Amino acid sequence: MTSVRAELSPARRRRLIGRGLLKAAASTLVLVVLYFVSPLERVDGVPVGVSLVVGLLLLLGVCTWQIRAIPRAAHPGVRAIEALAITAPLFLLLFAAAYFVMAQDDPESFNVQGLTRSDALYFTVTVFATVGFGDISATSQIARRLVTVQILLDLLVLGLGIRVFAGAVQRGRERQ
Repeated sequence: MTSVRAELSPARRRRLIGRGLLKAAASTLVLVVLYFVSPLERVDGVPVGVSLVVGLLLLLGVCTWQIRAIPRAAHPGVRAIEALAITAPLFLLLFAAAYFVMAQDDPESFNVQGLTRSDALYFTVTVFATVGFGDISATSQIARRLVTVQILLDLLVLGLGIRVFAGAVQRGRERQ
């Protein structure tokens, strides 16, 4: 059986990759816009931990669906890029939303008063990237626990997550 990849002309391959990258960028943009316009201020009465667990379970469902779709795709590598462009930002935005809501509930959770959505997203990305500039830090015990959970999940996402997505691409290519 001839590989689908081998049958594509270089121009067609470039268009396919370009379209996949465009879809990935659009997905990321939509998720970021939703983060900034969603009514997070109205999440009164629901503990941050409960909201985050529900969000992470939804993320797990999205990841499972994406991982199952990759091997079945005509172009698994491109499909994996699209899947990562949904799951990685969603993961980060869930934590950013949790930090934002936490700071709204208890302004003493972080060393920055009036933590904005941008601040929360920035903090989440610096934790994920293990940069930790120190300009924003968790000060309450509950915030520190949540950051610890994010760090552990970051390691899991980076180690296991990428391996699972790469394995799905490999299975898709073998199927072809």
